[in-house]
Amino acid sequence: NALNSSLNEKSNSNEKLEKDKNLNYNENSKEKLNFNEKSNLSFNENLEKQLKLYEKAKLNYKTIPAELAWELNLPLPENYEFVWLSSSLSGHGAMTMYLESCKINICKYIHHSPLVVYYNLYLQLLNSCKYNALVYTDYTHVYMYRNDLFRLLNLLNNEKPVLYLVRDPISRLKTGLNHINFKIDKIDFFNLNTPVDRVLDRETYYFEAKVPTCEHINTYWIHAESFFRMDFLIHSLRAKNLNYLDMSEIKPDMAFKTMQKLNNLYAFPYKPKQSEIDDGMAYDELGVLLPITLIANLADVLPKKINFNVEIIITNKQLYKLYKLHNHIDVTSALFKQTLPFENLIFCVSREKYDFFINNIELLGYVKNYLTEFITKLEKKMLEKKKHLIKEVDILQFMSKNKETRIKLKNILDKELSHIKKHRPDIVASWKYYNEFEKMCEGIGR
Repeated sequence: NALNSSLNEKSNSNEKLEKDKNLNYNENSKEKLNFNEKSNLSFNENLEKQLKLYEKAKLNYKTIPAELAWELNLPLPENYEFVWLSSSLSGHGAMTMYLESCKINICKYIHHSPLVVYYNLYLQLLNSCKYNALVYTDYTHVYMYRNDLFRLLNLLNNEKPVLYLVRDPISRLKTGLNHINFKIDKIDFFNLNTPVDRVLDRETYYFEAKVPTCEHINTYWIHAESFFRMDFLIHSLRAKNLNYLDMSEIKPDMAFKTMQKLNNLYAFPYKPKQSEIDDGMAYDELGVLLPITLIANLADVLPKKINFNVEIIITNKQLYKLYKLHNHIDVTSALFKQTLPFENLIFCVSREKYDFFINNIELLGYVKNYLTEFITKLEKKMLEKKKHLIKEVDILQFMSKNKETRIKLKNILDKELSHIKKHRPDIVASWKYYNEFEKMCEGIGR
């Protein structure tokens, strides 16, 4: 079987690792791909002995602890149909919901430690009887260093098909600049006595800035370790069957057709209807601030009343799907008769507390009053935020005035995009803002 084959191969793998360990796909990085201290002679000798024992015993994955499998450099169990890779800020949240609507089990774990990621993926793949997709998203804040990531990717089967979700890098940069950081003292759970202004005071931008600024390209984004690693991921995995998918193809007007195309490639277990794809999966501006929970209790405002909490989750349709809040009921229409200024904003109560809440007229009244103020102030807040959001044209204008930054970014992108330019030039040609940046860089030495 696959495990026995890999055990045989591992006894000859040290030579390959020795060749690979100094490989560095990012010339600007100071890091080298050196494995940890366990990659010494004594460890390798011990590894050889363990490999022979497991091979002799003809054991399978279910009998080998995940921690030991990691130490043995065993490939992850091959219980997945394809690998889905993506860089950060490229629509992976929406893509997750689309794939799940096709009854695909997303095998993914986010952590700095490669062992923790491997351990969780190992167990997910062993215990799943579903159609699985093995997923790695190169997040900007929670990521692995290159040596660890290189090792993990080499434990995937490069014979499996790979889908890489991509996006115009200038648009990715725009989203990064507009990305919020939560305040340390933000409130996720609050009651009817909590001032609404305090609830909404949740976020800042990078370096605690009150508004986003293109200056953060120089102070953060151009140096971000995991922001430009597509070339590294591709060459580390060395997939024999790689397909690129541009983020524009999963926008609401294209998503249904795209899922049909992907189904033809990967034989999805379920073909969703158009309505299943269209329902609440588009990007929503509130998603970065939610979910939050109002703990509604009459005893907080009327001390002599019964002390009983009703948790009202304030979220949106996208997060409702993403977090699978199926044991909750949407009570938005019971709270608001008028149309809300946010199309996808919803309020949910658990099924077990729904009857108590919906029939408690007094509690319902206090909640309506509180949430009416919440909506009013949230609308004001979001309108103010929109005034300061960075656009792609702002980035291009900033680059036109900052030659040194422009040269740095061009050098990074020339390397980052070399593979996709060769294999999918049509996607690169569709990137409006990247191509404007390229034109700007013509004659850059002058």
